[in-house]
Amino acid sequence: MFKYHQYCPVARACEVMADRWTPLIVRELLFGSRHFNELQRGLPRISRSLLVARLRHLEDSGVIERLTGARPNVTEYTLTEAGNDLADVIKQLGTWAIKWVFNDPNRDELDPALFLWKMHQRVDHRELPRRRTVVQFDLTGRKGRRVWLVLVPRDVSSFLKPPGFPSDLIVRADVSVLYRVWTGFVDYEDAVREREIVLEAFRIGSSVPPMVHVEPARGRCTGISGTPDTQRLKVSKNHPLQSRREWSDFRTCWLGTSFLYSCHSSR
Repeated sequence: MFKYHQYCPVARACEVMADRWTPLIVRELLFGSRHFNELQRGLPRISRSLLVARLRHLEDSGVIERLTGARPNVTEYTLTEAGNDLADVIKQLGTWAIKWVFNDPNRDELDPALFLWKMHQRVDHRELPRRRTVVQFDLTGRKGRRVWLVLVPRDVSSFLKPPGFPSDLIVRADVSVLYRVWTGFVDYEDAVREREIVLEAFRIGSSVPPMVHVEPARGRCTGISGTPDTQRLKVSKNHPLQSRREWSDFRTCWLGTSFLYSCHSSR
């Protein structure tokens, strides 16, 4: 890795962290990725060889360690104490970007598969439904495709192929609209009202988990609280929605930026 040959803590830190992709690898590890394939899902444009090299560098620098996973021949990557201390560094990078350089996404930044991966990383597991809930996203626009989230108690999985379970809810939207809602540039309720996001429930008691996002200008949590308005959903005639109370049972809290914000940290 590049050496600055300066006796300076900033220079030394940059030797560890400032190479291309390295901060994003740490971001993914902070968000819970543990395996090589998970890191690739969160960083789809990094080459396999470069990811190997960056992980080796972080391990040599004492930022991560490799452990034998629960299954044979499976390696897990975990942050050391030094690595976990980088959480505030990544957060402050995000805070700076939101203030100065973070605008609407460019066309080449719109990626449905990556959007789904980011969404699944930011689910508040404390608010997961008591039964399996399948949310299908029919996404249009650039690279539009169909993707799925499967929510079960204590776990969330993302699927690029049919998961083998019927969908409880279908979300129809342009990829760019979801990105703008996710990052706080467009209000979720406004997008639903204007039918830029269309929700279609198919099974009794289904609901869409509200998105919680960080307001870019102030870096505080905003978003949808309480239960969605059932009248905004197009419901299958054979499956009438149950009471509003049931909607709250399936409420899920999402984090809506690419950076480390907690729904509780900035109130």
